[in-house]
Amino acid sequence: MVSRVSTGNVTRSLVEDIGGAIVRGDFTIGTSLPTEAELSEQYNVSRTVTREAIKMLTAKGLVLSWPRRGTIVQKESSWNLLDADVLAWLLDRNVSIPLVKDFLRMRLAIEPAAAETAASINADVSEIEAAVDQMKRAAEHGGDALSADSQFHAAILRASGNPFFAQMAPMVDTALRMTIRITNRIKGVKFASIQEHVDLLDAIRSGDPETSRELSHSHVERALDLVVKHGAKFAQ
Repeated sequence: MVSRVSTGNVTRSLVEDIGGAIVRGDFTIGTSLPTEAELSEQYNVSRTVTREAIKMLTAKGLVLSWPRRGTIVQKESSWNLLDADVLAWLLDRNVSIPLVKDFLRMRLAIEPAAAETAASINADVSEIEAAVDQMKRAAEHGGDALSADSQFHAAILRASGNPFFAQMAPMVDTALRMTIRITNRIKGVKFASIQEHVDLLDAIRSGDPETSRELSHSHVERALDLVVKHGAKFAQ
């Protein structure tokens, strides 16, 4: 394990180092992490920083503290997959096609509903519009098209006005950065179809719930079909 942390947010850096190590399998499930004092010494941080980092890892489901047993690494089924950090560490660990499929099925359940709701309430679509503009600029002049694409879908969740959908936006944004790369590679394209995104934006902006739902559902369903049929080629 790397025994350095950045000079920025040391607690955050410690969480990323230890959390990433747990997800990679550097620690055996069911075993104890080093003690608070040992971690503080290893990473050259205060006991307060270490204690706060352990609390954050506990909230993510990665560890659990037990009296006289220490801080125990939890099994994967206990990890909080709705936590953007945990999902990012999992996707960095390997390209898990089953995980990508499950994520797309989750999107299929919530994104069409979010798009429909956004259209029905005449939502503020400025964030969605900004993401489309960024996609166009990236296609024409170069830039981070992947980030713009993921922001587009996260913006729809926030535009729905549903606080539960909105809280999923960071997790969706994180995972989309991986899944979009996979589906674009399968299709053999560098950029996703901007027109598909424009059509969905127009449907939401015009207050057409039915078309918004249909377009969103079709968009995600096609991505899922691609991964189901061809995803195994990109598992490595």
